[in-house]
Amino acid sequence: MPHFVIHCSENILNLQQPEKIILEVHQAAVNTKLFDEPDIKVRLNPFKEHYLVGGKRGDFIHVFGSIMEGRSTNQKADLSKNIVSKLKDMFPSVKFIAINIDDFEKATYCNKTMV
Repeated sequence: MPHFVIHCSENILNLQQPEKIILEVHQAAVNTKLFDEPDIKVRLNPFKEHYLVGGKRGDFIHVFGSIMEGRSTNQKADLSKNIVSKLKDMFPSVKFIAINIDDFEKATYCNKTMV
């Protein structure tokens, strides 16, 4: 916890190395001081086909963040801005860069160490 899943057009991987993208999103999350670094998980899912952006095929990046409930709206907004700012710096020519943050409900979250 937390999880950051990056969806992007496949061409994004021609603009930056996947490892660099993952590490930069990881570091942006670390910089917020909201999470213990070893707990942060980042994954990258490029889309080669079957997507539209504004009715066309074009480059995009969208990060889906899932974090444990309990952070304030301001903390989540800062997290979003930190990650989008980093991606904007890395990809100045990409018009569509966004993130959304969802909360895990502590009462219903379970992983293998909890059973």
